[in-house]
Amino acid sequence: MFHILAEISGNIHVAAAALGVPLGIGLVGLKACESVGRNPESATKVLVQSIIAMAFAEAIIFFAIFLV
Repeated sequence: MFHILAEISGNIHVAAAALGVPLGIGLVGLKACESVGRNPESATKVLVQSIIAMAFAEAIIFFAIFLV
């Protein structure tokens, strides 16, 4: 019984991570576009930082898949 419960809870954690990652990437993209719209001269700095932030957000799903 406990083995089945552990399988279900592990799958729920992966599903929550799989739903949270696109939301995080979308928010990073939203705020990056908003900040470039306010200050177009900082586009390259914002682009680099947003790509790094998106990569960190996407790494969360790999941790969730491989560690569970």
